[in-house]
Amino acid sequence: MAFTSSPEIMEVLSKDTVILSIIRDGKPLTSSASEDLYFQLLSSIVSQQLSTKAAATIFKRFTALFPDNYPHPELLLQAPDETLRGAGLSFQKIGYVRNVAAFAQAGNLDHTTISSLEDEPLIKHLTQIKGVGRWTVEMLLMFALERPDVFPVDDLGIQNAMKRHYKLEETGKALRLKMVEIAENWRPYRTIASKYLWQSLDNMPK
Repeated sequence: MAFTSSPEIMEVLSKDTVILSIIRDGKPLTSSASEDLYFQLLSSIVSQQLSTKAAATIFKRFTALFPDNYPHPELLLQAPDETLRGAGLSFQKIGYVRNVAAFAQAGNLDHTTISSLEDEPLIKHLTQIKGVGRWTVEMLLMFALERPDVFPVDDLGIQNAMKRHYKLEETGKALRLKMVEIAENWRPYRTIASKYLWQSLDNMPK
């Protein structure tokens, strides 16, 4: 089998023969953990509505504006609009990254605070930031924080993968309800199953 998962995880996920088949055909998952949620939030905002290549280019230009390629909150808040625009950020994204910087400067992204919150309270906490939506936080939970039981039902990649593998014909709300029903079988490892579903489409979020 071409995967590495703990016996506990596989005992749960192997009850779903579709997911088990996807895992067997897939590659081992790699860690993407990061405690720097501030930096990850900035990257997510800069990357919104851009191709992976364009996002990487603009984020590199953005971080290069600051000492050690790190946009500390106080420096980001002081950076002129024209400087940030020169790196390729839209006026809307400039507002959003500053919102993140102000949130961080107020101590709201302290690792101790973040790690103490369960998934839903953390989603509620971070979506207070204008420009940060539920999907963005779910991606951070799954990748940066590696929370094991997140299911991004509104993600287009997950929807397409489940429609393909589970032969779902529903759309809209009916589709999401069916997806949630299927995903109940993966608890408490819905993140793991979701990552393999993305992988099956070669569509892992960056």
